[in-house]
Amino acid sequence: MSVIYGYARASTDGKSVAGQVSKLKAAGCEKIFKEDSGSEKTGQTQLILAIVKMSVGDVLMVTNLDCLASSTRDLLKILSRINRRKAGFKSLRDSWADTTTSSGHLRMTVIEGVVEFDKKMRGEKVRIGQNLSKEQGGVMGRKSKLTERQKLSALNMLSLGKLTQREIAKKYNVSHSTISRLLKYSH
Repeated sequence: MSVIYGYARASTDGKSVAGQVSKLKAAGCEKIFKEDSGSEKTGQTQLILAIVKMSVGDVLMVTNLDCLASSTRDLLKILSRINRRKAGFKSLRDSWADTTTSSGHLRMTVIEGVVEFDKKMRGEKVRIGQNLSKEQGGVMGRKSKLTERQKLSALNMLSLGKLTQREIAKKYNVSHSTISRLLKYSH
């Protein structure tokens, strides 16, 4: 027999979960997992416990989506974890977010697809921008800690054997790796 679990989380403005708990009980939740106002620092431990406890056919219910996730990406990750347990999800206020029905499951699948498409499009735009910048002579990555003159001086000291890589790094107040990379890219 399936179980309806409730999940309530205190809002960032410090409001208690009492109102959410009473709505979840009225909606038929048998067990309610509550995150109090002090749990922001420790994460959503009660949510994790609720999901771990879920079995095939169980349902996790919230009063509204902001009690569950702070972004669409977070929401989809949580719903994916619930789905892997072959369980369902319902939001009382956001009735469209109901994976216990086939149409609700379809809506969530479409949203997941749109988010994934958006992620790929943003990645593609970033790559296009990087390639355009490179073509125009731009340099990717963080600005070098050493000037060109310092790089040449460090390479010269290394080739003459005057100082070790560590000593040069200390002289220019950079890491040993920075000097090591100079050798790698100078050949």
